[in-house]
Amino acid sequence: MEPLTRVLARFARELDYDAIAEPARAAARRLLFDSLGCALGGRRQHDVDIVRGVLRDLGGHAQATLIGSRERVSVVQATLVNSLMIRAMDYNDIYWMQDPSHPSDLIPAALSVGEWVGADGREVLTGIVLAYEIEMRLCEFAVPGIRERGWHHATLTQVAAPLVAGRMLGLDEDRLVAAAGICASCHATTGSVTAGDLTMMKNTVDPMATAAGVEAALLARGGYTGPVHVLDGKEGLMHCLGEGWDRDALVGDLGREFRIVRCGMKAFPTEALTHAPITATLRLVRRHGIAPDAIAAIRVRTIARAADILSDPSKYDPKTRETADHSLPWCLAAACARGRVTPAEFSPEALADPAIRGLLERIHVEADPEFEALFPQKQPNRVTIETTSGETFEEYVEYPLGHWRAPLERDDLVAKFEALAAPDLDPGRVAAVYDLVMEFEALDSMAPLFEALRAEG
Repeated sequence: MEPLTRVLARFARELDYDAIAEPARAAARRLLFDSLGCALGGRRQHDVDIVRGVLRDLGGHAQATLIGSRERVSVVQATLVNSLMIRAMDYNDIYWMQDPSHPSDLIPAALSVGEWVGADGREVLTGIVLAYEIEMRLCEFAVPGIRERGWHHATLTQVAAPLVAGRMLGLDEDRLVAAAGICASCHATTGSVTAGDLTMMKNTVDPMATAAGVEAALLARGGYTGPVHVLDGKEGLMHCLGEGWDRDALVGDLGREFRIVRCGMKAFPTEALTHAPITATLRLVRRHGIAPDAIAAIRVRTIARAADILSDPSKYDPKTRETADHSLPWCLAAACARGRVTPAEFSPEALADPAIRGLLERIHVEADPEFEALFPQKQPNRVTIETTSGETFEEYVEYPLGHWRAPLERDDLVAKFEALAAPDLDPGRVAAVYDLVMEFEALDSMAPLFEALRAEG
């Protein structure tokens, strides 16, 4: 059979804007707007500051712009920082079938490279749709997913990113194949970055894989070669990660139906599997006016991986934002104590809040085999709150707010952006960015977009 990277490279090379159905284009605009808001929030995070400081020390040609600023760095560096800014708060989009992923981490492979080469809005939007298509199909490729085998989804991004960057650079099919081979043969990522106590690498490995994809595409443009059978050959990804692969899920019917329309957004800045129980908990607290000190117990029935990954002992005593936003107990305790789950609930002050910490030991999480059978098509969760007066309240949720079947409305999307962009952009500037993104294909270059996103002052 034809090598998988060649099939994907041909699709990346030949995808035409006019072949993309309007629902997919509309989804790309909404996801781009949401991701830019996440980047403006992410640019104020400590891990982003560290990376920017290192890059300033390294220096480089001023080729592409960092979102929210006038600072220009090399195109590889811009891809890394812009992707990290989108990812840093764990507030960007989510797709989860066999594997989870945040396809918006790849947007800078189209946006930053597109800025550098002078691409217009139609071409950059095509690159974004391409990024989502390949990344989301890769999430369905391994059965069970590679996360279940101990690997992180950056291992998928190492395949998608060079194809997106190579498309923006105008590489021919052979050089796109080479770019995929270069990157995918040396950037596989272990799942250790999301196990136990979490570090800054939780949010950084995927941006690193995206930047590596740009670097690989540049090498391929210069004539560098890479293994053609990096996915399906001897000692390729499929060989090394074990049996169980669905080739048709990856390359069947490419271009007939675009996956991007089924990518969800995040209503909360937390790990994706916390969203359904957060949604259920907030409904109960708000509907019944349950005060934190009236809670005797919170019982959660959820899918197995949520009980395992998000409720291990370290998640009952989080010391960092990275661990807290991947802690189901912390997210539910914050929802009950403060009536919300926003970035403020993961600040250093919040991590020391006795009102939140006092609820942690009252939260009990249990895997439900019946719910597991419904995942990932649904995300079933049942939350029961027992009060000190003996009352019991229960809520069942299958699709969290932000899921593509329960999407954020325009006002919710703009409100999220405004909260993330403050104090950099006032509501009038946010509205201008929204209008610009909703008419993205009219742009002759990316310059107006980066200008609109620059922080005041």
